[in-house]
Amino acid sequence: GQMIGADAAIAYGLADVRMAAADQAPLWEALAGGAFSSGDQALQWLRERVPAAGAVQAPTAAVEAVFGLPSVTAILAELDRTPGDWARETAGALRERSPLMLHVALEQIRRARAMGLADELRMECDMVWRCFNHRPVTDSETVEGIRALAVDKDHAPRWKPATVAQVDPQEVADFFKSPWTAESHPLRHLS
Repeated sequence: GQMIGADAAIAYGLADVRMAAADQAPLWEALAGGAFSSGDQALQWLRERVPAAGAVQAPTAAVEAVFGLPSVTAILAELDRTPGDWARETAGALRERSPLMLHVALEQIRRARAMGLADELRMECDMVWRCFNHRPVTDSETVEGIRALAVDKDHAPRWKPATVAQVDPQEVADFFKSPWTAESHPLRHLS
């Protein structure tokens, strides 16, 4: 849940390039007006006009070592053993989040690695539905997070369960069960 900038997004493989917002509209207009015989030709045209990314630092070995661990419990334990501000601050930030949703997010990332975009978007749609329908509203982690941060603004969410160790693996698995059949899914036409 931490904010990152464009350079970090490139370093982590989440983006390929960055461009000032003011430079984007003319580029999109020129692209729309171009006559390209193929997608590859359009990509080549873009590559010639989009500034190359500057040197960005690759993800640190510590980030890869910690977040490559198999579970949220293992990640937190390793952060606790790792010296330095980054590890302490990261562990603190994670412990402020919903324990259930930490498990769900880790599982989501792991599943998405092997998915195409259409299947990943269907999974995301299913998960959003579950965020609001997994439990009664009074017990919803999503609603509790909204209450604590935006409604009451007390910044003191009362997560259920309260700790990472108390999370039921079945609750995590339930987030990945679609409420729709393949034929009735709202994103069934994506390919």
